Amino acid sequence: MVNYSPEPAEAPGSTALPPAVEARGVEVTRGSRTVLRGLDFTVPRGQITGLLGPSGCGKSTLMRSVVGTQAKVTGTLNVLGRPAGHPTLRTRIGYVTQAPSVYSDLTIRQNLDYFGSVLDPTRASADRRADTERVLGEVDLTSHADALAGNLSGGQRSRVSLAVALLGTPELLVLDEPTVGLDPVLRRDLWHLFHSLAADRGATLLISSHVMDEAERCHRLLLMRDGRILADDSPEALRTRTGSETVEAAFLHLVDEAAAHARAKETAR
Repeated sequence: MVNYSPEPAEAPGSTALPPAVEARGVEVTRGSRTVLRGLDFTVPRGQITGLLGPSGCGKSTLMRSVVGTQAKVTGTLNVLGRPAGHPTLRTRIGYVTQAPSVYSDLTIRQNLDYFGSVLDPTRASADRRADTERVLGEVDLTSHADALAGNLSGGQRSRVSLAVALLGTPELLVLDEPTVGLDPVLRRDLWHLFHSLAADRGATLLISSHVMDEAERCHRLLLMRDGRILADDSPEALRTRTGSETVEAAFLHLVDEAAAHARAKETAR
């Protein structure tokens, strides 16, 4: 069984910096439907923050809002000390979507070289090549670097997408369900990598999932339901607060608590 430390490694000087993400009253509306409902939360630097909740609760919309690709976001949303979507954040954030974003007719190395040139066209080619080799080693794909992306397994394609996100050594990694569809061994290996990125590099990771056992591997959790955040705390604190043995049980307790509160408000009207 893999043991994960509940205490993140502190990046030198990180206490003097603003949070990686700070949201106040963030809302997103599509037509008559409110997808995100007045969210208030922070994502501390140098930690793994898990964004947990069932499919359709607003996790992907929130992640797009953080990386600046979601239109019509209201409220205040600051990322690495800048408003979300600020041009200077482009090279400071690595983003992995649910669908692996790689070109099937290119090799892994060619994919990384291409995305590296898009990320920073002014960077010297020798530096970009060195960056490619670095991330190939980080995601354990050096021996497959010349394989066509179209011939890779699902797990390998997920690693290539992560490698693309790691180009340029971003401060914040936003990973939208990066382990979905992977077998337990690959999931374990990726989580080892996530923890090493936080501990060794001081990177901040915001990782979404609907798999509750992954919650136990995070330093901090944002539990979502129906576009709202039910809790923002450490796994241990959530278990203690609800008297639960697991984060999943704590989540269900909070869902029931929120439903009871909504019924009480409705009755009082």
